[in-house]
Amino acid sequence: MARITARGIGFRHASRKDAVLESLSFAIDAGERVLLLGESGAGKSTLLMAIAGLLAEDEGTHSGSMQVDGTVGMVLQDPDSQVIASRVGDDVAFGCENLGMPRERIWEEVPRALEMVGLDLPLDHPTSRLSGGQKQRLALSGVIAMGADIILLDEPTANLDPEGVREVVAAVTRVAEETGATVIVVEHRVGVWSGFATRGIVLGGGGIVADGTLEEVLAQRGEELVAEGVWVPGIEPVFPPRPARALDNAAIEFSGLKVGWDTPLGPTRDGRILEGASTVITGRNGTGKTTLMLTLAGLLEPVAGKVSYSDSIAGEIGPDPMRWSSAELARRVGYVFQDPEHQFVARTVGEELAVGPRQLGIDAGEQIDALLARLRLKGLKEANPFTLSGGQKRRLSVATVLVASPKVVFLDEPTFGQDRGTFIELVTLVRELNASGVTVVSVTHDETYVRALGDEVIAL
Repeated sequence: MARITARGIGFRHASRKDAVLESLSFAIDAGERVLLLGESGAGKSTLLMAIAGLLAEDEGTHSGSMQVDGTVGMVLQDPDSQVIASRVGDDVAFGCENLGMPRERIWEEVPRALEMVGLDLPLDHPTSRLSGGQKQRLALSGVIAMGADIILLDEPTANLDPEGVREVVAAVTRVAEETGATVIVVEHRVGVWSGFATRGIVLGGGGIVADGTLEEVLAQRGEELVAEGVWVPGIEPVFPPRPARALDNAAIEFSGLKVGWDTPLGPTRDGRILEGASTVITGRNGTGKTTLMLTLAGLLEPVAGKVSYSDSIAGEIGPDPMRWSSAELARRVGYVFQDPEHQFVARTVGEELAVGPRQLGIDAGEQIDALLARLRLKGLKEANPFTLSGGQKRRLSVATVLVASPKVVFLDEPTFGQDRGTFIELVTLVRELNASGVTVVSVTHDETYVRALGDEVIAL
């Protein structure tokens, strides 16, 4: 019996000219494990939202019909955005309470759900002390406790370190085996879920371009899927070579540096960031990668020690970025935050790109058009930034920084939500920046990104 039946599903955002989904029809049977693939912007997350009944009528134009036989639960990309309560037990119980479950039943379901996802923690354990992988498993346990027999996962490992990825995949596998739930996973990288998924559906051009067992789809359409942006195992991308020139000059130096918010995080550090190179900061979730990068970028005061920029970047205003004005910092340093939506302030993509240059008194019209074309956003100039896919939002956030032509660019998890094609384009863009003398510092868990752009690696 089909759990999900879609007939002629279509959806067009109110502020966009293109149809995200168009005449989409399929059936998914009970207990199937489906990997939903396609290039960034193909409509994968939109389809999950449609199945979950979360596409609001005022967000765009809907067509077709969707029949869903079962209780749906959804786990999103960002681990932190799904944590509701301060204690583990209360967080799992939250959804059950909203469904009006009897109290006795709730506290039977909560420990069972936590055990199923492998979270062996006291019910009063603080959620603030969980790793990214643990938070994703916590979100999954909340879905299980509510009795969901259709589980939707929207790139649930995108923000996790390798250990967290393994934890989440193992937890989902165990849940599927013990509950028989229907599971649909959106993912760009097939290899992460290839041992779990039994069926592959590939979206493209508003419709389905491939559908069958995952093994058959990869064997018969592998090269075509690569062209569609899918990371097919065994077909490795080719990246630009590392810079041939010697990289000896320091763009940023730091000594006796301790970073943190209320309390110091990690050891005292001494080091340098090479000018015109690509430096990658890696490490497990919670080791302070973003905190270190915010400090190097002059956006967070060091707990101790100092950060100094070279004369070639600072000029006559002095080496300490914490003493620079906002305008002086913005002319020299660009920062792309982990969550793209935290940076958006305008109503359209084009207006978003014009905000920074306008504040700095820069005429960037040609630069904006070039970046829109370079990052596959040209047809979305009039779209609302918040209606873009996760990958498109990330590329827009990168563009908003590059349009001001800074001398140093900081990128926090720049590749999550990117398909194979846009990933390669992003790596190529970073290398072009390096070739023009721009220093790039990235925080990432992505081992492919480290191999492609790790001229220097800082492991925390």
